[in-house]
Amino acid sequence: MSSLELTLLYLCAAVVSVVGCRLMHLPAMLGYLFAGVVIGPNALALAKDSMAVEHLAEFGVVFLMFVIGLEFNLPKLMRMRKLVFGLGLGQVVLTLVGALLFNIAIGVAIRQFGQSWQVSWQTALALGSAMAMSSTAIVVKLMSDRIELESPHGQRVMGVLLFQDLAVVPLLVLIPALADMADNNLWRVLGIAMLKAGVLVGLLLWGGQRVMREWLNLVARRKSDELFMLNLLFMTLGLAWLTELAGLSLAMGAFLAGMLIAETDFKHQVEADIRPFHDVLLGLFFITIGMKLDWEVIHDSWGWVLLLSVVPVLLKAGLVFVLARMQGAAAGVSLRTAIYLAQAGEFGFVLLSLSLQNSLIPVSWMSPILASMVLSMIATPFLVMNADRIVNRLISNDWLMQSLALTGMAQRTLKTENHVIVCGYGRCGHSLVDLFKSEGIAYVALDSDPDKVQSGRSAGNHVEFGDATRLASLMSAGLVRASAVVVTYPDTPSALKVLAWATEHAPQVPVIVRTHDDHDLERLRAAGAAEVVPEVLEGSLMLASQTLAHIGIPLKRVIRLVQGQRMTRYAMMRDAIPPKDDTPAA
Repeated sequence: MSSLELTLLYLCAAVVSVVGCRLMHLPAMLGYLFAGVVIGPNALALAKDSMAVEHLAEFGVVFLMFVIGLEFNLPKLMRMRKLVFGLGLGQVVLTLVGALLFNIAIGVAIRQFGQSWQVSWQTALALGSAMAMSSTAIVVKLMSDRIELESPHGQRVMGVLLFQDLAVVPLLVLIPALADMADNNLWRVLGIAMLKAGVLVGLLLWGGQRVMREWLNLVARRKSDELFMLNLLFMTLGLAWLTELAGLSLAMGAFLAGMLIAETDFKHQVEADIRPFHDVLLGLFFITIGMKLDWEVIHDSWGWVLLLSVVPVLLKAGLVFVLARMQGAAAGVSLRTAIYLAQAGEFGFVLLSLSLQNSLIPVSWMSPILASMVLSMIATPFLVMNADRIVNRLISNDWLMQSLALTGMAQRTLKTENHVIVCGYGRCGHSLVDLFKSEGIAYVALDSDPDKVQSGRSAGNHVEFGDATRLASLMSAGLVRASAVVVTYPDTPSALKVLAWATEHAPQVPVIVRTHDDHDLERLRAAGAAEVVPEVLEGSLMLASQTLAHIGIPLKRVIRLVQGQRMTRYAMMRDAIPPKDDTPAA
């Protein structure tokens, strides 16, 4: 095939597979993997030579690490330090230790039969590092769709995923060092690699932040989107080249570039600009991974594939469950966390490919291992969708614990009538609660973040732990007795779930929804929202009122102008407040 024909083949396979996954509500990543399997040299053989795009696909990993670097910040890390450096650190380290111990145990067992075990501890460590990773892309997408990011198990899952993302950086240094070392110079080779990484990171973080900030400010003043994008690509790929020149990896340089830009004022603009490159190139990477699957080897070794698909998933889930329990999580929360993290991950493919390049893993092992990793990722959406059923079957008292918590909430709100249910106790919810308290209006606030609930209760507010998207929580908060429901966070999927439950079980209760803008206005109104309040509109009204007041427009006229805009926008105000003469005030 010519380069154009090969490119068209990849694009066609990707489009068809991703559309199919979207129709089945599966992550797009699985579509890319399936596309690679189908067009690869071991299936339809439409693309017999994948080397033409493998180098391009490597940039997908580079931009993935760049995005991880953008999202990394010390305040976020400190807020989640107990989960990141407790549960996350324990999961990664114990997985690596477990791989080494398993290798030793298998070697001892085989020698009992007079045979030798040829796998080195370096190979076991490389396989363990790949096994330690979970799929950030799949799990975060599933939790976001299910409104579970702020749930108890969702926070633990995010803590582990964050540490795994951070652990990739030293592992990218470790694996090439393992390939270059002999047993007698272990610490020397590893020490040199770590020293080079430490010096490079130190230099970049010491002076790089100031240089990056000044350079981006200089580029931004030129007011050219094209120039800004060119500089962004140049800095990302330039730092990746610099780290590779230092004997490290391309991905590590991209991670450092993301970290440096994250400390500037251009973080959000960069995230939006880089997203198309990141998604497309990462999709190419997963297509090349799928093309590596050899169906003949899998057919001949189906028993090993099945074993490698099931045993690591069960062992990893068991390890996460035990660690979560040791941190004080309930059995149900621990099991849900384990189910969400049991699969292989995209960084596992990266580490596995790096291990193959450095001859740490035999080529004949790749297809069975890749097949087992892909199968575990394919199974993840189905495991997550049935997580509640699995937990209820395996942990008999989980439903009882949830029932007791809901019963306690119901008892505390039993005598509360004509109250407002505030969904979400963030800054907006907190301000709303303070206003209700000052006016003597009864309310019940719901939030799924234990820290926010504890903070609200310490301040003397009536805040209950519960998920507003679940009917049981709304009913326990007194939905049928409420005078109104307010969704205080701008999340349309969550608001639609609240609207569905309220419309079905308490149609007489008005639901007021906060949104970021008016993009989903008609959709929310059609779902039953009594009113939709876009924060962009309210912010613009306040901005306009302050501007008019400061340029000398009389205050009464400013108030009437803002009131007129609100009357036009909000139905109840339009019906209740008669229009006034808009003559200039004296």
